[in-house]
Amino acid sequence: MRRLAGLLAVCALLAGCGLDAAYKLPFDVGPGSIRPVPALHGVSITVGSKNFTEQILLGYIAEVALTAAGADVQDMTNIQGSPSARQALEVGDIDLYWEYTGTSWINFQQQTVPIPDERAQYDAVKKADAERFGIAWLDYSPVNDKYALATTREFADKYKLRTMSDMVALLKKDPSLGTMCMESEFISRQDGLLGAEKTYGFNVPDRDIKTFGVGAIYATLAGGRTCNFGEVFTTDGRVLTLDLAVLEDDKKTFPQYNAAVTVRTEFLDRYPQLADVLEPVSAKLTNEVILELSVRIDGDGADPAVVARDWLVKEGFVTNPSA
Repeated sequence: MRRLAGLLAVCALLAGCGLDAAYKLPFDVGPGSIRPVPALHGVSITVGSKNFTEQILLGYIAEVALTAAGADVQDMTNIQGSPSARQALEVGDIDLYWEYTGTSWINFQQQTVPIPDERAQYDAVKKADAERFGIAWLDYSPVNDKYALATTREFADKYKLRTMSDMVALLKKDPSLGTMCMESEFISRQDGLLGAEKTYGFNVPDRDIKTFGVGAIYATLAGGRTCNFGEVFTTDGRVLTLDLAVLEDDKKTFPQYNAAVTVRTEFLDRYPQLADVLEPVSAKLTNEVILELSVRIDGDGADPAVVARDWLVKEGFVTNPSA
């Protein structure tokens, strides 16, 4: 039942992606260390992203950088879910977006065993995507946005929870405490709840799973009433602002999720300069940077596009003509 629900949700998302309009950045961008690239001048490049804070931020970082290089960038961030974003890339509705190595390995390559080493996981995904799907990966970034389960600090302290094994031991003693807030995609993914249940030897009944959108999980979990545990991303700023306790994945069920720009091979072959523009930016991104910028968006309510521009200005990649 759980897998069927997940598939139905994906079908609904594919039918309602809204990939029929694109928008431009609401501000001007000047060159910094990213100089105008003649081969990219006026080239229409549509940048996509999935529908959560980090992805939208990464999408805008790519858009600002490419705009400084002279490309005619179209914004199509906030696509609902990994399958929809990937399909949009494959069929040409978007030209590039940031993907995660673990997501491609498990979801798109249909592998069941993650590769624990970051470089080896990236190399395997890059090779498989090029051979099977004609998708190229630019160099991966230090950003490693892994799935995790979290609870409130108060709940973790009360039951002395530090790891996922601690959580499983608690639920075996008292199954009534195993209420979970999760998004539908995570519930049905092999690199999500299904894989965690297999690795740690537990099962969450459907009645104990409360389904929310990604953004709503954090606030609902912090409220401490609807669920005791929830799905989070380790680089999400709300982990800090809401003081959530992230449980260590001590049996390493969740794969490596290094972020990298993915682009159709034929598009990259036409415009290899994309790598020259985006890879230096990617190399500067870290988990700490993403957490800091995400707090500005989710905690302070800042516009993700502005946050992306300001970071690129700070790092010297671009300039702000209006400053």
